[in-house]
Amino acid sequence: MSETVAFLKALTPESKTSLGAPQVQIHRYPYRVGRESREAGAAAFPNSRRRQDSSPNNELYLLDDGKMLNISREHFQIEQRHGNFYIVDRNSMCGTIVEGEIIGQGRNGGARQLNNGDVIIVGTSESKQVLKFVTLTP
Repeated sequence: MSETVAFLKALTPESKTSLGAPQVQIHRYPYRVGRESREAGAAAFPNSRRRQDSSPNNELYLLDDGKMLNISREHFQIEQRHGNFYIVDRNSMCGTIVEGEIIGQGRNGGARQLNNGDVIIVGTSESKQVLKFVTLTP
């Protein structure tokens, strides 16, 4: 039996910049996504409790440079359960829009099954981070 391979495909220039490519393959689950807040580097946060060699909070970091932030530092994750894929809100403030349905919001969490071709808007409808969930079965 062939394992289904999943990708996140960039649908905007901003999401392509965040991905660093037109699309990224998801290699392990959960696949955690959040806002890039490390730009200034560790020197900007001298009193941070996080160790320099600690594990990252996310596999994918998205840029959010708007006046109002759409993306939480720990925004959502993609899980694989019994051969199906799910998007799970990680208690983000703005939630995530999947095919017009808001998942999460107001730090309430939530989950939804993902299907091949689903469009994901990370944050509010104003967000420039728009991705497409794509699956391939070899």
